[in-house]
Order: sequence, then structure tokens, then C-alpha cells
Amino acid sequence: MTPPPESALVQPIDAASLHERIATWFEANARSLPWRDDPRPWPVMVSELMLQQTPVVRVLPVFDAWMERWPTPADLAAEPVGEAVRAWGRLGYPRRAQRLHAAAVAITEHHGGEVPGTYEELIALPGVGDYTAAAIASFAFDRRHVVLDTNVRRVLVRVLEGRQYPHTSVTKAEREIATAVLPETGAARWAAATMELGAVVCTARSPRCAECPVADLCRWHLAGHPEHDGPARKGQAWAGTDRQCRGRLLAVLRESADPVPKADLDLAWDDVAQRERCLDSLLDDGLVTPHPDGTFTL
Repeated sequence: MTPPPESALVQPIDAASLHERIATWFEANARSLPWRDDPRPWPVMVSELMLQQTPVVRVLPVFDAWMERWPTPADLAAEPVGEAVRAWGRLGYPRRAQRLHAAAVAITEHHGGEVPGTYEELIALPGVGDYTAAAIASFAFDRRHVVLDTNVRRVLVRVLEGRQYPHTSVTKAEREIATAVLPETGAARWAAATMELGAVVCTARSPRCAECPVADLCRWHLAGHPEHDGPARKGQAWAGTDRQCRGRLLAVLRESADPVPKADLDLAWDDVAQRERCLDSLLDDGLVTPHPDGTFTL
């Protein structure tokens, strides 16, 4: 691989220019999204849980239906967790619905039904990790936090480090670099703008560098787009996996308002051993409830 030009490595990045250019681009190109247009804490929280590993286009209809049914944490907390899993539909990773329900219960019981506003309070909620706590505190409460989702990380590692992809998990060095360019004011807008840039322009597979507002500052672009030379990036398999099997079983339960007999679940997947293993895992996760008569519900 040809080494990147020295100028691409040693020229300092003007953070103020970076902020201004990306912010100006964002003002002109930001998509209208319900949690962005109305960034109240509960919609922001719901969106952040739904958007984990799920594209916006799939989240939007489920988000709208969810907010219409459960406009507050207390509304969700008042219903059984199985209803949250049912409403989650085909977003995937249904434990997120379970965690969101648990967080709604905690918010209702310990925070007067209002989503708390500090990182420390948020990360103490069930199912809320570092990224989600920082994102809610930033987008809903305008607090200054580093928000590092996949899209933000990809933009920053390309522009500031000259690499095609970030590491599989956030490193200390990556967080330090992100902190160094975090603006003193408007941190939430910066996070949203870099997130949007990564989602629609600086994409993983087909970046549109000609449309990027900071292409002439981007070290990866200036270096001639060097290929990723770290550990192999593995795609997520789906067909035939336990994830697909679990999804099939949940779909049967989701589509029935009544308890489902075991025979109906047996029809959802041919591999008996895998089907039984996946059903056991759903029971262990608390996503499926068995009943004495041999039926099952969410």
C-alpha cells in the first residue's frame, strides 16, 4: 500500500473550520426526523434504543406507532413487558424493547415519570449504556458530551486519523481525539451533524466525497482512500442463524392475541434442536412466558 502523503498526516486540522463547515452543511441537508424535530427526552430515548443496529427507514413507522400508544414513560410502564416486545415488531434485537420497558418502569418509580437529565442518572437506568446516556443527555438536554455512534466514529477517524474504518470498539485514543474537537458550545448540534454526515455522505461502503463539506480537510481523502488494514470486518450473518430462528418464533407469538400452543411454534422452524434451543433462550431472556397448559405468550 502506498503510504499517505506527509502533508495529509502533519497538517493540523482547523477545528473551528471543521465545526463551521459541517454545521453549515447540516443546516442545509439535515433530514426531518421526529425525534430531531421535537427533541423531548422521552422521544429521544425511544429513538436511541430503536436506532441501535437498525436503520432509520425501518425505525420510523414503529417509532410513530410507539409514541402514539405510549407518549410517556408511565404509559409504557403501566403495560406488561410483552406488549412492548409485541409493538417492537420486526426491528430486531427484541431485548431492546424489554430494556426500554424496564427503563420506563425505573423512570416512573424513581424519577417522577420524567426522563432524568444527567449522564450519571441516565446510565443508571436499565439497558442504558455509555453511548445512549451521552446521546440522551446531549440531544434532549443540550449537555456537552462526546457522542460516538458508528457514523460519528467513521467520520472522525477518516477526517482526523486518515483511516477508512474505526476499531471494532471505542478506544481511549479515539475518545481523546473526539473530545479534543468537541466544541465548547453547540456540542449536541455537532453530534447530530457528524452523525448525519456519516449516515448520508461518509457512508461505510460508498462514501460520496464529492459532496462532503470537509473533503479537502479529510486525511483519508487526501491520502487517496487507503484500504482498511486492521482486523477483517465481518458482516452479520442472518439466514439459518439463531437470530433468525428466534425472530420466527417471536413473530408467531406477536401475531396472536391469544396464547399460542407449542404445535404452532413447531411449524415456524424445521430444525428441531435449534428451535428448542432458541425457545429456551427466549424463555431465559424473559421475552416469552410459558403457561401451565403448554401455551406461550410474549
